[in-house]
Amino acid sequence: MKKNLICLLALMMVGVCQAEDINIRFDGATAKVKQNVKDSVNVIVNGANVSIESLYKAHKLTISVTGKSDDGQITLKSAGKAKMRLDGLNLTSQEGAPLDLRNKKKVEVEAVKGTENTLTITACNDTASHKAAVIWAKDKLLLSGKGTLNIIATGDGCRGIKTKKDITIEDLTLNVTTSGDNLGEKPFGFGGFPGFGGEMPDFSNFPIPDFGGGFPPFGNDSTRREGFPMPDFGNIPNFGGFPGGGFLNFGAMRSEDNDSTSTGDSEGFGGFAGKHKYVASTKGIASKGKITINSGNVTVRTSTAGAEGIEGKEGIVFNGGNVDVLATDDAINANATIEFNGAHVIARSIGNDAVDSNPKGGFFMPFGGNNEQDTEPAIVIKGGIVYAWSQVGSPEEGLDCDFAPLVVEGGTVFSVGGGMGEMPSVPSNENAKQPTALLIGLDIVKDEPVCIYDNNGKLIDKVTVPFSLRRSASLVSSPAFKIGNSYTVKTKGYEKTFTLNEPFTTVR
Repeated sequence: MKKNLICLLALMMVGVCQAEDINIRFDGATAKVKQNVKDSVNVIVNGANVSIESLYKAHKLTISVTGKSDDGQITLKSAGKAKMRLDGLNLTSQEGAPLDLRNKKKVEVEAVKGTENTLTITACNDTASHKAAVIWAKDKLLLSGKGTLNIIATGDGCRGIKTKKDITIEDLTLNVTTSGDNLGEKPFGFGGFPGFGGEMPDFSNFPIPDFGGGFPPFGNDSTRREGFPMPDFGNIPNFGGFPGGGFLNFGAMRSEDNDSTSTGDSEGFGGFAGKHKYVASTKGIASKGKITINSGNVTVRTSTAGAEGIEGKEGIVFNGGNVDVLATDDAINANATIEFNGAHVIARSIGNDAVDSNPKGGFFMPFGGNNEQDTEPAIVIKGGIVYAWSQVGSPEEGLDCDFAPLVVEGGTVFSVGGGMGEMPSVPSNENAKQPTALLIGLDIVKDEPVCIYDNNGKLIDKVTVPFSLRRSASLVSSPAFKIGNSYTVKTKGYEKTFTLNEPFTTVR
């Protein structure tokens, strides 16, 4: 009575009451809730389904959750910020997100220190009523804590984590695994313009600038303007006869995402091979905003076609921690700049690019007249360790920039990929602010170390790649690199000594 009176007085004076913790304990088919303050907070319990709605705006609602249920769910609607503390929680939902966070402001999900917490989703069929992810958040999401959080999506079309706004990860040990199939495949990818089928209209009067000797800008100073001649297009003729019925088959374009019919890709820019667009592809971590990883240990695994590992539409920033991503599609993907500032990142793709950035204007630079000065950087590497490995071979890359700038300012870099022939994404001399080399023709042998030595025989870097790839295009950089010095790369059956004559050097 006294507490309620105090809350009532506070509400009258400032319009908001300090909410005490809500404690939820799952026990099989039931959930028990302890709620100290009921004013402006409504809690409904139906078996092991808990719905919380709070009208508080200025106070962060705190919720503690523990216990186990094989068929439970928490739905949270809050006008203000909220914090959910997972304290030894094992929660499985048979349909829809176990954590359905419909907040209007940021929600923090914390794994309590020393605890292991597991959230699982087994079905995502009713996408109209439920959210197709283990954790779905309407607003910003902060994942934190000194504990462990396992995210397991086994249902078809189920993602690991999906938000409409930014995701921040810090301190946490986060393990994300998706294994369900896609709910379906859309009839048109980018194997041609949708609606045209196998024919295209007459483009004979469609103006295209004369590219002269090739696609500018391509590669870097030492590779962009050679080895890729292009005819004078003048006016484009009728392209209705191209396989797939599409103009140049824009395989490198990425499809957009939405809540009910999200899409993904499976093949990269494969010449005239079409794109696949999937309904509700089983991505690991996906955000329509920006994803930032500050610290902790993050592991992501996907196993279905089109399932990217980490996707941030508005960019991804790796500030610290350890990040290990293995995906069937792009391991790391963004429609804006991807920044590496200090994390230890291993990004590996089985069937596409390891790290793929598609910034505004990037892909259409050859067609739209853009240049590096008016296009945001695709990938910026300032520090940490960046291992980006694509095992599928050409044309997929370790680091794919879609013609936009790649900037290397620091850190240790070792990429593996096929590249577009011998023309992968590389920095220009101006953007290689730390000396960088492209090793063309390097044979990668599974589990055999690749070693880089300086001219005194000192080991600079040693990388062991878990697959084989003949004649890879590998981008390497190290804080130990100095312009004018010579270095040797060795692996099983391969040895090459090269000199860094300029900020970016191609080694054939």
